[in-house]
Amino acid sequence: MQNFRVIVLSAAATALLAVTGAQAQSSKSGEQVYKEVCMVCHAAGVANAPKFGDKKAWTPLIAEGQHVLTAHAWVGVRAMPPKGGNPNLSLQEFSNAVAYMARAAGGTWKDPDAAMLKKIQVEEQARIKSLNTKK
Repeated sequence: MQNFRVIVLSAAATALLAVTGAQAQSSKSGEQVYKEVCMVCHAAGVANAPKFGDKKAWTPLIAEGQHVLTAHAWVGVRAMPPKGGNPNLSLQEFSNAVAYMARAAGGTWKDPDAAMLKKIQVEEQARIKSLNTKK
């Protein structure tokens, strides 16, 4: 009976890991997130959002660096709400969308890997701290 429990628990753990791995791999592409969330403002330039593909508007933003721009947008910047207004986005998905928009405007950003995501998170914390000290 003990061996049966071990086998069942092992199978359940394996299934859970498989589902978790599948979920991690199924994050949305930058294009998907752009079309579902970002396009609402960035297609038309609502509230001075830099328009998709507008090199002149995006050049100074791209110059800030991928981790800086992404982190600031993630926590909310200017008229943009945190996470682009979609609290269900993961940092990976959001970052994919920012990279996608930067590429459309001439940037060479890649979808972030683990190292870039870590840099984004560090900048996110610095940004939050900075915003809190201004209050």
